[in-house]
Amino acid sequence: MDKDLKNKTLEELEQLLPELGGKKYHAKYIFSFIHTKDAAGIDEITPLSKDLRAKLKDSGYFISRLNLVEKFIDPDGTVKFLFEMADGARVESVLMKHRDRQTVCISTQAGCRMGCAFCATGKLKFNRNLTAGEIVDQVNRVAEEEGTVNNVVFMGMGEPLDNYDNSMRALHILNHHAGKCIAQRRLTISTCGIPSAIERFADEELQVHLSISLHAADDETRAKIMRIGGKYKLHELLASVRKYQARTRRRVMFAYCMIKGVNDSDQDAARVIKLLKGLNANVNLIEYNPHPGCDFQASDRNRIGRFMDLLMKAGIETTVRYKRGEDIKAACGQLGATWLDKKRSGDTSGS
Repeated sequence: MDKDLKNKTLEELEQLLPELGGKKYHAKYIFSFIHTKDAAGIDEITPLSKDLRAKLKDSGYFISRLNLVEKFIDPDGTVKFLFEMADGARVESVLMKHRDRQTVCISTQAGCRMGCAFCATGKLKFNRNLTAGEIVDQVNRVAEEEGTVNNVVFMGMGEPLDNYDNSMRALHILNHHAGKCIAQRRLTISTCGIPSAIERFADEELQVHLSISLHAADDETRAKIMRIGGKYKLHELLASVRKYQARTRRRVMFAYCMIKGVNDSDQDAARVIKLLKGLNANVNLIEYNPHPGCDFQASDRNRIGRFMDLLMKAGIETTVRYKRGEDIKAACGQLGATWLDKKRSGDTSGS
């Protein structure tokens, strides 16, 4: 039985407390002290009686906490955090600062099983899924260091829908009014595109944003740069998106990493336009971020601009995400790149 109180929803805590002699309302004290006051230990939850706190501890309950190993600050203001969990597994999170908001990109797995060719994390060995508490605590630790977090993107290390249950639990914890109370419309799940999981996500009836990594609009190219493209064809992915939109009426964002000579031609743009026809969708073009062990190059900015113009003229709302955090390897696709550097140099001392 899971004993980490940070993993539990308020409803689960409400079921637990009477079993230990507490009252249902005590659950809200625990939940709010963990997620708004950042309580690190049960004894810090002072509204609970000493007797109830003792019973919780004697029963093996605890509050987990990520260890901040290192913090990196890019000249553009982006901040990368290296966190270590109780078993020594490590993940990275990234804070992107804007004039009126702070967005944190969090990890859901230590490593990744998806193996996308252009992504540094995909070249790391998969270690394990993160618990909901470990996913949520990235937001807590970043807020502790840098102040209020307004937006959360499940787009760090790992595939959120490959760790489905813990990702959904983390969404509910972050959104709950007794905790961080981050609005659903300020939460985003990013996936490389697992059709069955996208359909399952539609049934959650959430107002959370969905972003799908497309990166190519033909099966052959997509399979070369994304392992999942060899498992699920584009017609399967798009069928799941149509089912998702039929149930939710929500727009879907498609992320498209611009890789020179691979997926950035006018013909590629025409394929994207044809593929997305009839969908309520927008496209986010991502300037490719190089990392060790990958020979891909970024499309030049004129080519990115041309690609964007073609999509916009076809009526597809399109934005461009230019590199941020590149100097500290915190840009999209670079999480874990520092570890790859050290593996190649023979340094196994950590981050």
